Amino acid sequence: MATAKPRPWVAIPTFLIIQAVLACWWAAFYPGLFSRDSVLYLSHTVVGPWVSDHSVLYDALLSLSFTKTGDLGAVTFAQTTAMAAALTYLAQSLRALGAPRLPTTLVAMLMPLAPPVGAFSVTLWKDVPFTICAIAVAGVCARIAARRAVTVPTLVGLGLLFTALGLFRANGFLVVGVAVLALLVIVTTMRVRLLLAGTFAAALPLVLTNVVFPQFGIMAPAKTYVYHTAFGDIAVAYRDHPELFTEQDKALMATVAPLTRWWDGGTCYTINPLIWRRDFSWPQADAHASELLDLWKRLLISEPRMIVDTRLCRGAIAWRPVQDEFAVGGMTYRFSLRPNADTYVGPNKVPDFPGRWVFSLRPQSWELNQVADPWLTGALAPQYDWVLWRGALWAYASYLAVALGALALRNRYVLGVAAVVAGQQLTVLANISAQDFRYMASPIFVGVLLVPLLLGGAGRLVVVSVRGVGRALRRKPAEPRPPLTQPGTPTPTQDAPSAEVPSARGHAGRSPEPEALGEPGALGESGALGQPSEPSGPGRPGGPGESSGSGGAGAVGSEGDRE
Repeated sequence: MATAKPRPWVAIPTFLIIQAVLACWWAAFYPGLFSRDSVLYLSHTVVGPWVSDHSVLYDALLSLSFTKTGDLGAVTFAQTTAMAAALTYLAQSLRALGAPRLPTTLVAMLMPLAPPVGAFSVTLWKDVPFTICAIAVAGVCARIAARRAVTVPTLVGLGLLFTALGLFRANGFLVVGVAVLALLVIVTTMRVRLLLAGTFAAALPLVLTNVVFPQFGIMAPAKTYVYHTAFGDIAVAYRDHPELFTEQDKALMATVAPLTRWWDGGTCYTINPLIWRRDFSWPQADAHASELLDLWKRLLISEPRMIVDTRLCRGAIAWRPVQDEFAVGGMTYRFSLRPNADTYVGPNKVPDFPGRWVFSLRPQSWELNQVADPWLTGALAPQYDWVLWRGALWAYASYLAVALGALALRNRYVLGVAAVVAGQQLTVLANISAQDFRYMASPIFVGVLLVPLLLGGAGRLVVVSVRGVGRALRRKPAEPRPPLTQPGTPTPTQDAPSAEVPSARGHAGRSPEPEALGEPGALGESGALGQPSEPSGPGRPGGPGESSGSGGAGAVGSEGDRE
């Protein structure tokens, strides 16, 4: 599994095959799959006011497509092209790093056939471009590992991709922070520049949201949107430990929603039953956000374990490979397969706007739809959830793959390929709202593409281990040698030939047998078969501190030699 030279021409057919398959998904589900969030992305840009609750960049892309083309298909088709490019780039980078060439290319070509890749790529979610950028980050880190150094082009690429992560998701700056810290531990060059690039990428979205965007009439996110996970923690605490709440606390909570709503919404797996119900008042929650946040801080100080347990439960999508089918909100959410916005969102649920009909399923090819729809529906079966839709399993597989790859290639930089996976996993674990597969999509895609590296690294280590054991078994133990005589003391063979052993001169042209020379084998110390060796002594092979020849008794002399 040696480092391979990149072959750019191989990327072209790989990209075209992936793009062709993703284009079929696009034609089957035109203009794309969507959810309530998808409608919100566009509605506030048309009706107003424009808010930055979601990604301003992705909202702008939807608005541009809607105003210029009258539809949203341009956005989803661009997503398929970007996804094909990102998967191809990561595959090529892993090949250059040393992953098995053919398996890595085949995995990349087969991935778009799987619904988690194909259907996800044509969904109107900001998580799609976010995931594409995360895949590309893993590809840049693989290039760094192949060169065993951070170069200026790779640093620029990381800076741009990290910035995009923060622009496409509100918590993207947290992913950037964790990934940069992981890379700083791994790399040995350009650490200061890498830290500066990561700091800039993490800070820019915050500055834009709070300083720049309001100057253009784009309002900051609602306080309830920012603190909704803290409100969910309060609901769980109220349901499990109502004795912790005073009458004043209950009166505060009642101004936002009935106490029964707080109790019903107190499931640790999701906050949806709390904040997305008619009797929960967002305006009141915004008005009393600081007071509710003070209540949450008090609970955090007095009952820290309870808050941590709640976050671990809600972040189960990041660390638990299987869903909890018996708990409210414990099952993995994948897609909303509805024919139009009204059937999913419902009338009067979001601000209506002219042209909302664009959120309706209008396949470009009904034949492809008849193939893709049952394929997607079948993949949603619960028995496939752990392997297709849960990112935790693939995050662990990614860590194992880069660890084995680093050992097999003797290259610590390989560990950096999983830096963005760690950033995604830890961020989701710390602060997320529900068990949505899209929050952990990038670990799934990166983990699948790392499988050939995992198998190649494991195979390499097994082969090396077997060879080492084989050499150890073939190596014969050293046989003891007779002690050396003092210099100048004649040996019995020098005084007179033995009666049983003829002298060397008694046989014309015939050398004595090895045993007659007192040597342990047929290969003498001098290394010449049948030739007597010189007596051991200082400055000669076999003397003190020297090892015997390759055909001698062993690498280390006897106790007599060392003395």
